[in-house]
Amino acid sequence: MSSRPALLTTAALLNRRAVLAGTCAAGCAALAGCATYSAVPEPDAAPQAGGTAAPQPGGAAAAPLVKTAEVPVGGGVILAAQQVVVTQPTAGLFKAFSTTCTHQGCEVTSVADGQIVCPCHGSYFSVTDGAPTEGPAKKPLPEKAVTVSGDAVTLA
Repeated sequence: MSSRPALLTTAALLNRRAVLAGTCAAGCAALAGCATYSAVPEPDAAPQAGGTAAPQPGGAAAAPLVKTAEVPVGGGVILAAQQVVVTQPTAGLFKAFSTTCTHQGCEVTSVADGQIVCPCHGSYFSVTDGAPTEGPAKKPLPEKAVTVSGDAVTLA
C-alpha cells in the first residue's frame, strides 16, 4: 500500500463544488435580503398641491387607491401593494403616507387607536401627520399627496 492520500474522483469533486457554490449562493442571498432593511429611506419629495389625479400614459387618470367608506374615521388602511397607508384623521379629511418606517425601513402593518404601527421595533406614527409618537423612529412617515373625487381616494 502507498502512503499517498487517495485522489478524489471527478464525481466527488463536482459534488463538493456544488455544495460550496450552493452554500455561498444561499449566504449571499441572505445578506442581500438583510441589506434591504438596514438602510433608512430618504424622505420623499414634498407632496404636490391638491388637484386632479396624475395623468397616466394614454391620458387615463390614476386608479383609485381606496373607497372613502373603507377608511375609518380616526384610523386608516394599509395598501401594501401600493406601499401607501391612507388615513382619515377626522371625518372627510384624507391623508396618505409611505408604508416604509423611517427607523430601519420595515413596512408598517396596521393602524390602531389613531396610530400607524411598525411591528419591527415598536415605532408608532400619528394618523394625522405621520409624525412618530412612540418608539425609536425620529422622522415622520413621508407624506403622499392624495385627492378625493366622489367616493374614491387617488394618489395626486
